[in-house]
Amino acid sequence: MADELVHIAVDRGVATITLDSPHNRNALSRQLRAELRGHLSAAIDDDDVRVIVLDHTGPVFCAGMDLKEAGGAAAGDQGVNEFPEILDQIRTGPKPVVAKLAGPARAGGVGIVAAADIAIAASTATFAFTEVRIGVVPAVISVTVLPRLLPRAAHELFLTGETFDATRAATIGLINSAVPAGELDAEVKRYTDMLVLGGPVALAATKALLRSEPGDFATMLKLSAEFFASEEGQEGITAFAQKRRPNWVPGD
Repeated sequence: MADELVHIAVDRGVATITLDSPHNRNALSRQLRAELRGHLSAAIDDDDVRVIVLDHTGPVFCAGMDLKEAGGAAAGDQGVNEFPEILDQIRTGPKPVVAKLAGPARAGGVGIVAAADIAIAASTATFAFTEVRIGVVPAVISVTVLPRLLPRAAHELFLTGETFDATRAATIGLINSAVPAGELDAEVKRYTDMLVLGGPVALAATKALLRSEPGDFATMLKLSAEFFASEEGQEGITAFAQKRRPNWVPGD
């Protein structure tokens, strides 16, 4: 039986899913994709999980699709048809997802970064949309990437395939921040510590709100009133008045 290429660990409401295939730069092989899908589903279905962190071993976050598996494939038969589902699990799942990059991301790996709600990279990390340089199109990842990027930057980087650094990635909206490598763990923890304070139902609804077109005031007023009156909303209001943590916050 092949060794597992993706691991999951849960600690105080945070599920850390780790890509562990450094021999091929954490490329999205058939096995890695299947395991990533499974662990994402497990974290989404686990009521004890409030936040998901996508981490990696080795020097590269994710090199994109495993081209050794894609060679000679006909259209519609590349074995990657489930990749949109992975991106959708990250993008539309009810729990906040934080991408943690200690190293480079390429192609499909950048699509994963863009799908995450928050992305933090070491300042030494680099990025590139390398698809055009091998004669293919960054089609699937465009669904998650284009809403993040400044339009001029998207045209430049999609068309040229040029490598760019983490500082520029933050400037154009691909990631939230670039930090020194030694500060990466602390910066990710700073975000997860904040995210676990949010009500799980409210977080899911807020993720959906962020993906939707701007609503009218009447619709938004109705949504707001529903949450103020909800069990979670009332618990949050009561906890605030009593100067205690709400009951959804994981214990130490």
